[in-house]
Amino acid sequence: MTAPAGSSPEDALIHVNGALYGTANGAGLNDAGVVFKMTTSGKVTAIYNFKGGSTNGAYPQAGLTYFNGTFYGTTTGGGARTDGTVFAVTPAGKERVLHSFKGGSDGIDPEAGLIEVGGVLYGVTAEGGKHNDGVAFKVTTAGRESVLHTFSGPPNGFEPLGALTNVNGVLYGTTDGGGTGGGGTVFQMTTSGKERVIHNFVGGTDGDDPEAGLTYVNGLLYGTTGGGGTAEVGTVFSVTTSGEETVLYRFKNGNDSASPFAPLTYVKSDDTLYGTTVGGGPDGDGTVFAVSL
Repeated sequence: MTAPAGSSPEDALIHVNGALYGTANGAGLNDAGVVFKMTTSGKVTAIYNFKGGSTNGAYPQAGLTYFNGTFYGTTTGGGARTDGTVFAVTPAGKERVLHSFKGGSDGIDPEAGLIEVGGVLYGVTAEGGKHNDGVAFKVTTAGRESVLHTFSGPPNGFEPLGALTNVNGVLYGTTDGGGTGGGGTVFQMTTSGKERVIHNFVGGTDGDDPEAGLTYVNGLLYGTTGGGGTAEVGTVFSVTTSGEETVLYRFKNGNDSASPFAPLTYVKSDDTLYGTTVGGGPDGDGTVFAVSL
């Protein structure tokens, strides 16, 4: 039986005007995922059901960005060549496709969400581009898209999976692979597309395979790696905007956490970062963890 309000939500919620909004990757009326609204008491309503096909998106994996009364997001499937889309949807459920990814020099498979900087939306795709290693792109709210940077593997990164982070008009992100150490990168990019790697993960006691985006707190960027560390099950790290990295914690598995793949959330009142892991814990089914700053 199809779940009318969707299934398999994979990213964070956002809070807008007293309600929570997000995406579900599966189910819905067309088995292509939904955008949903949830009250803080837990009532869930699908405000838009994706249709797939050549004119609509399908399978949203990332969360939403809210700007000027409209939600914006990405789908990993659907669109003109089934390579994913950027979409807009109003709180009332009126949707439009802003861009259909084409492959080739354009991107494929946008798994990360969007950020808004100066009225323009910025994002990444996991694949596509000249080297099929992913791209960074921008798209206007009217739907004009441009590729800003094409990832090219070592010594550059490849396969960016997490959303970009804006720090004073400069964009920061991670790639799951590539770099001179082969374990992924942290990169810096201007809004015009000038990119440089500021940290190369090398595995071992350092992390590798950062899949999530970064969280900016008081002058530092914080993130996680899914691998590396002393037990090869991930780390929590900080990195300056110039690229000086510090490993804050190395996960141990077992009763400890293992394999963090989602971004961190900062709570100012207790100066603590919170996150989740897909493994570890007494039953091996994942944990919620905290790291004090």
